[in-house]
Amino acid sequence: MITATGLELRAGSRILLSGADLRVQAGDRIGLVGRNGAGKTTTMNVLAGLSQPYIGAVENNGPFGYLPQDPRFADLSQTASNRVLSARGLDRLLSDMAKAEAELAEVADDAKRDKLVRRYSRLEEQFAARGGYAAESEAARICSNLGLEDRVLAQTLETLSGGQRRRVELARILFADDGDGVLLLDEPTNHLDADSVAWLRGFLAGHKGGLVLITHDVELLDEVVNKVWFLDPTRSEIDLYNLGWTAYQRQRAEDAERRRRERANAEKKAAALTRQAEKLGAKATKAKAAKNMLRRAETMIDDLEEDLLEEKVADVRLPDPAKCGKVPLTASGLSKSYGSLEVFSGVDLAIDRGSRVVILGLNGAGKTTLLRILAGSLEPDTGSVEPGHGLRIGYFAQEHDTLDHTGSVLEQMQSAASDSGADLTETELRKILGAFLFSGEDAFKPVGVLSGGEKTRLALASLVCSGANVLLLDEPTNNLDPASRQQVLDAVDRFTGAIVMVTHDPGAVEALRPERAILLPDGDEDLWSDDLMELVELA
Repeated sequence: MITATGLELRAGSRILLSGADLRVQAGDRIGLVGRNGAGKTTTMNVLAGLSQPYIGAVENNGPFGYLPQDPRFADLSQTASNRVLSARGLDRLLSDMAKAEAELAEVADDAKRDKLVRRYSRLEEQFAARGGYAAESEAARICSNLGLEDRVLAQTLETLSGGQRRRVELARILFADDGDGVLLLDEPTNHLDADSVAWLRGFLAGHKGGLVLITHDVELLDEVVNKVWFLDPTRSEIDLYNLGWTAYQRQRAEDAERRRRERANAEKKAAALTRQAEKLGAKATKAKAAKNMLRRAETMIDDLEEDLLEEKVADVRLPDPAKCGKVPLTASGLSKSYGSLEVFSGVDLAIDRGSRVVILGLNGAGKTTLLRILAGSLEPDTGSVEPGHGLRIGYFAQEHDTLDHTGSVLEQMQSAASDSGADLTETELRKILGAFLFSGEDAFKPVGVLSGGEKTRLALASLVCSGANVLLLDEPTNNLDPASRQQVLDAVDRFTGAIVMVTHDPGAVEALRPERAILLPDGDEDLWSDDLMELVELA
């Protein structure tokens, strides 16, 4: 179905993968795993044909669907329902049928009526050939299982949140699949509630075609995959395991332990040979034997498999908050609507210095919209946001809207420093980037080619030079591997300024230690209680 031979992938001059032969066949459910920046998304883009390998070839036979981490939509004016139906061309057929029906209701000429009837019949035949109303029902069922309500499907894409748009695109890909194609899914559980994730696990576990899956959801990997591809950035290689997730983890642990034992034994023997060679080397008649012993000791070490090197972890930190007044940010009477659809209304909020607030609500309740209004990137329909003395806002957007995708990593940092008034040299900015694992030539990589995890790290790095005393964090742990996620949670826990957070990650809420919760769409404010934790995963 998909065959890749002799792949070499690069990010700038850095080799991500070299000499890889990959194959995706029917029945393969592959977990593509590795640390952030290892090259998972780059590999997926090449398999999907969106980018070309540095060396090697990819052959794709048969249908496939690709869900990138950051879907882009050419036409934001189409409805969510039509976007899903467009996967099988049903949206256009339904539109043409509706137009024909309207024309039939008005035409008086018999000849024109007969022509319209024939046209309508042809459209109806095409509609039936693509599944007809049963396909419409199937699309609606998939959307419902992914948490997309009927009212959301009737809205245009431009009125939806980033999470809702991503679920629409996932629904479109699953609807397009006939069960025998290849699904390439990059973090498909992002923005899904617990019920939708559970449904998706069952759907993918029963998929008969091929599947390549990038996810940090361990339960999804455990229940779905039957093969694992591990991208090892320390060797620029990919290890292929014909094992499920649990067996893969056990095998990797056993391989690592075997390598450690072999190395320890070899180093012990090599040390003994070296000591013996040093003794013999003191005698001229034994010099040749001593050299042979030293060569043998070196060979014993060189022939060993490389240990799994401990991979670097980003030193994530948040800004040192600038001094500010007692209440640096207040908002009153906020409301927002898109057309006739009211998202929320009557939201009042006072953010005290150092306070911790979590915003809760079901998908589409307006959580991201509220953060954007507080950040000043979106105007409310009513109400106002008032800055207090010394306010400095740092905004982390879930769709990385604060990043300039046309510039380089370093240019993004320079822009962030300039906007915040921080007088930092290029050396100082590159030092910050290095802590977030952007070292050397990585500073000159275009932002647009970064993986989702790398964009998350860059967005967080951009906050460091802001001096923000109020952080607005929208899903800050999305797309992160476990080690990087823990670094973010630790940074949130240590931050001494105020934080307003939107998240579906219970661990992020625990790190936040919220004092208050804002419940949307009603805008009610309540003291935090552990009873509210159930709403977090539903968010």
